Amino acid sequence: MAKLYRLLTEKDTSAFCHKVSDALAKGWELHGDPSYAFDSANNVMRCAQAVTKEVEADYSPDMKLGQQ
Repeated sequence: MAKLYRLLTEKDTSAFCHKVSDALAKGWELHGDPSYAFDSANNVMRCAQAVTKEVEADYSPDMKLGQQ
């Protein structure tokens, strides 16, 4: 069994909420508080949320985390 970690990021739009909602619907759990920061290179605000999930598999760096 492995515990997986992902950091979801996106511009501050509804796309971020949909990305997090999709992960929650697939069994991922929120880990900590969301973050919000200004991306000066692209002149936009960005959001980030860490999520974790326990899976019935051994961890491998080749895993496609979004497909778990």
